[in-house]
Amino acid sequence: MRAVRDPHQTMQRIKVGLIGLVAVVLLIVVASAILGSATRERPIAAAGSAQPDVVANIAMTNTGAVAAAADSSGEPLAELGVAPSTSNSQAAR
Repeated sequence: MRAVRDPHQTMQRIKVGLIGLVAVVLLIVVASAILGSATRERPIAAAGSAQPDVVANIAMTNTGAVAAAADSSGEPLAELGVAPSTSNSQAAR
């Protein structure tokens, strides 16, 4: 024998399924909004940290670096005294 389906039970199952689907979509929308707002925030500058615009202005206006670049031998570590120079020039006696 074939069981007869109750139309009220079918409608209740459809309603429960749709409510569950709407709840999942709502959770996805809320999570997306939270994560989206977190990525749109500007980074907070810590007290005492370097500010990129100030550092860029210092680097651009440093005229001593231009003169040093013209006289440099291509060995910045040797100029700072951190590493020995690799040039073959003999010291004057």
